[in-house]
Amino acid sequence: MTTNCRFAAGRGAGARGRGGGVGAGAAGPLKEIDPFWCPTWPITWQRTYATARQWWLESDGRVDWAGLPEETVFEGEQLGRWVVAQRAGWPGLEQDQQDLLTAIGIEEGPELVAAKAAAEAKPKVSRADRFTQGLAALASFARREGHVRVPRPHKEPLQVTMAGPGGEESTEIVHAGLGAWLNNQKARRAKLSPGQLAQLAEHGVEWA
Repeated sequence: MTTNCRFAAGRGAGARGRGGGVGAGAAGPLKEIDPFWCPTWPITWQRTYATARQWWLESDGRVDWAGLPEETVFEGEQLGRWVVAQRAGWPGLEQDQQDLLTAIGIEEGPELVAAKAAAEAKPKVSRADRFTQGLAALASFARREGHVRVPRPHKEPLQVTMAGPGGEESTEIVHAGLGAWLNNQKARRAKLSPGQLAQLAEHGVEWA
């Protein structure tokens, strides 16, 4: 019955007026039984999730998903591979899918957690700082090449001082996208301050 209702619901507006679709009266009780009876994601995902939840329930909620062997098969489903795929592809899942997984203890992979933590620890760069860095890259390019006709894909190596999360400083080499930055400044020149335009002009930028 549920499968038939899912099919009818999936026909949506295209089936209205021809006896198709699930009416609000029928959909309401179904949502009370299972809020995800007709999910927006593939039904194969929902089926494997139900299998994972069954595994979790039979284990009294004590499951080490991170340590689950990838070759694990349960109730005919490739459960181990599926869990690995969910943890690795966490950002691409819908919020409801993430909530369902979290409810049975499945979380995003450690590499994603580490990347997120690193991104949050990285100090925010203001637009003024980005302009200063772009100007420094432009000056470096002009000194070396003798002109400022920068190719669109060009990246200029630039030595910058980076502040760590604890306030410590370190020197790193970054490759600033100078060509893209210069094109972007030209596109938004009406929003640049007179001082910024003057600095660009000093380096030989004609449109400034």
